[in-house]
Amino acid sequence: MNTHEKNLGQLAAPDIDSIPDLLAQAGIPTQELPDLKGSARCFLIDAGLWGSVAAMMAKNSMRWCAVWGEHCLPEIYVTAAFAARNGHLLFRAIVADDQGELPSQTPFFPAANRPERYLQEMFGIRFTNHPDPRRWMRHQAWNENQYPLRKDFPRAGTPLEETPPDSDYPFIPAEGQGVYEIPVGPVHAGIIESGHFRFQAMGEDILSLEEHLGYVHKGIEKCAEGRDVEGLARLAARVSGDSTVGHAWAACQACEYAVGITIPQRALVIRAILAESERIANHLGDIGACCNDVGFTFAQIQFSRLRELWQRQNAAVFGHRLLMDVVVPGGVSRDILAAQESLLRKGIETLHRELETLLPLLYENPSLQDRLRTTGVLSPAKARERGVLGYIARASGESWDLRRDAPYTPYQRKAITVPCYTEGDCRRRVQVRGDEILVSLNLLVTLLSDLPSGEVVKTLPPVTRDCSGVGFIEGWRGEIIVYVHLEAGGRVARYFPRDPSWLNWPGLEEMIGGVIVPDFPVCNKSVNGSYSGHDL
Repeated sequence: MNTHEKNLGQLAAPDIDSIPDLLAQAGIPTQELPDLKGSARCFLIDAGLWGSVAAMMAKNSMRWCAVWGEHCLPEIYVTAAFAARNGHLLFRAIVADDQGELPSQTPFFPAANRPERYLQEMFGIRFTNHPDPRRWMRHQAWNENQYPLRKDFPRAGTPLEETPPDSDYPFIPAEGQGVYEIPVGPVHAGIIESGHFRFQAMGEDILSLEEHLGYVHKGIEKCAEGRDVEGLARLAARVSGDSTVGHAWAACQACEYAVGITIPQRALVIRAILAESERIANHLGDIGACCNDVGFTFAQIQFSRLRELWQRQNAAVFGHRLLMDVVVPGGVSRDILAAQESLLRKGIETLHRELETLLPLLYENPSLQDRLRTTGVLSPAKARERGVLGYIARASGESWDLRRDAPYTPYQRKAITVPCYTEGDCRRRVQVRGDEILVSLNLLVTLLSDLPSGEVVKTLPPVTRDCSGVGFIEGWRGEIIVYVHLEAGGRVARYFPRDPSWLNWPGLEEMIGGVIVPDFPVCNKSVNGSYSGHDL
């Protein structure tokens, strides 16, 4: 089933401005926090009501998005983000840093499971009633009494001469006659990053999959502390190298909200051109890779070729194949001149013409469709429960897209088509990518036609007092959320990026039950979660 309308769950969510009344009716007192700048409303609540707020959000079909902490001696500020029908809502609770405790939101939103465990390990906050007490990111690089994101933890950590192997993670054991385990990773045969997958199988049939990630925890959040905003933007662009535009834009947007600067319109349109170009390149690569994992090498070659040509065009127009460091605080570092605009238009026309032939060939090829159809099904109910984002959600009936549902400049006046299907299988996850490429190509034509004149960057004003902001950007994998706190003088006190992969990785576990072992690679590639975006 194909629909471009909002899904029923999304329509059931309330308007963001109605939330305060709903909270009052539920007996949850709040205090609005106007100093946290951005498009979202933020409320301070009592720590004891942390679970009650989640229960009310779940009852009203809100979507759970993220949770993060900030150590402000002698307290820890914990903030959770939820999505309403037309925007975001933030709740903040304050707990003591020596005995911090909050009711878990995981019983109401399974999507909160791993982020809460991460918060517990980074800050020492205990979540009561959490269904999974196992460690998540705490491997062997620091001991049980060290909390790396507290202010008293040194940036360089306390490294051992050699970190012991993390060999005792308590995976759920295989049980039953004829059931066996298949461990995959964390070190893989190719050049992909580290991640462990533990299968329980009987014959060729996978009964369940359990993931364990975080093996290359880079300390991104700690590294950000003390940087200026230009340094933060460069760091953000490297959170996940295939999402450099999305992460850099979200970080810059948060900083720009915090200091209260208005960005030139031309710069904002160029940022959108960059974001759509990034979306196209990654979807081209993913379509080819999915086809390659089921032996359809022709498509892998063709879509890899198209991706390469598109990235060469990126380099010619913007100076970098992956568009690194073009989004900067206050705007963009490169303008689009007449010759470059002509090159872009020619590339758009060429790619569109090639896809008119190639995409129908994929969708109509019986042997390819036989491998993709009904493989790795993620039901709409499970997609909503796990809070998956982007093309994974849209293949499973969840059509959230910030460009349409909580639009930011320059998308407010653009008609954004959001492809959405309900089957939730690999076929639809490939098809959503193809649909989105065509939508982005049309958007690029519109954005180039509407490109206003004027400057492309504005210097941020001096930061004379503490300020903070939150950025929300629709990256190619889905919604990216960034929180930034700047100290007086303009240095970063706290940076938190939430990549869509935090919510998309658990979706892979949900779709694997009943899949045969040889089909795991295509299911994995149809999700294509970012290890780097998760292993902060």
